[in-house]
Amino acid sequence: MAVPKNKVSKARRDKRRSNVWKLDAPAFSKCTNCGELTAPHKVCNVCGYYKGVEVKKMDD
Repeated sequence: MAVPKNKVSKARRDKRRSNVWKLDAPAFSKCTNCGELTAPHKVCNVCGYYKGVEVKKMDD
């Protein structure tokens, strides 16, 4: 059974634990048709285009 040889201070312990929960910022890309920021590889919610092709009919 593993037994710690020395005490780990609270600061060292908390420094190790602090980076586990952090999340990356969500990625965004500009729509090629209207320039609105959208999630990559998704149809634009504003104009309904994906890679320059109209995929979804939008009411204007």
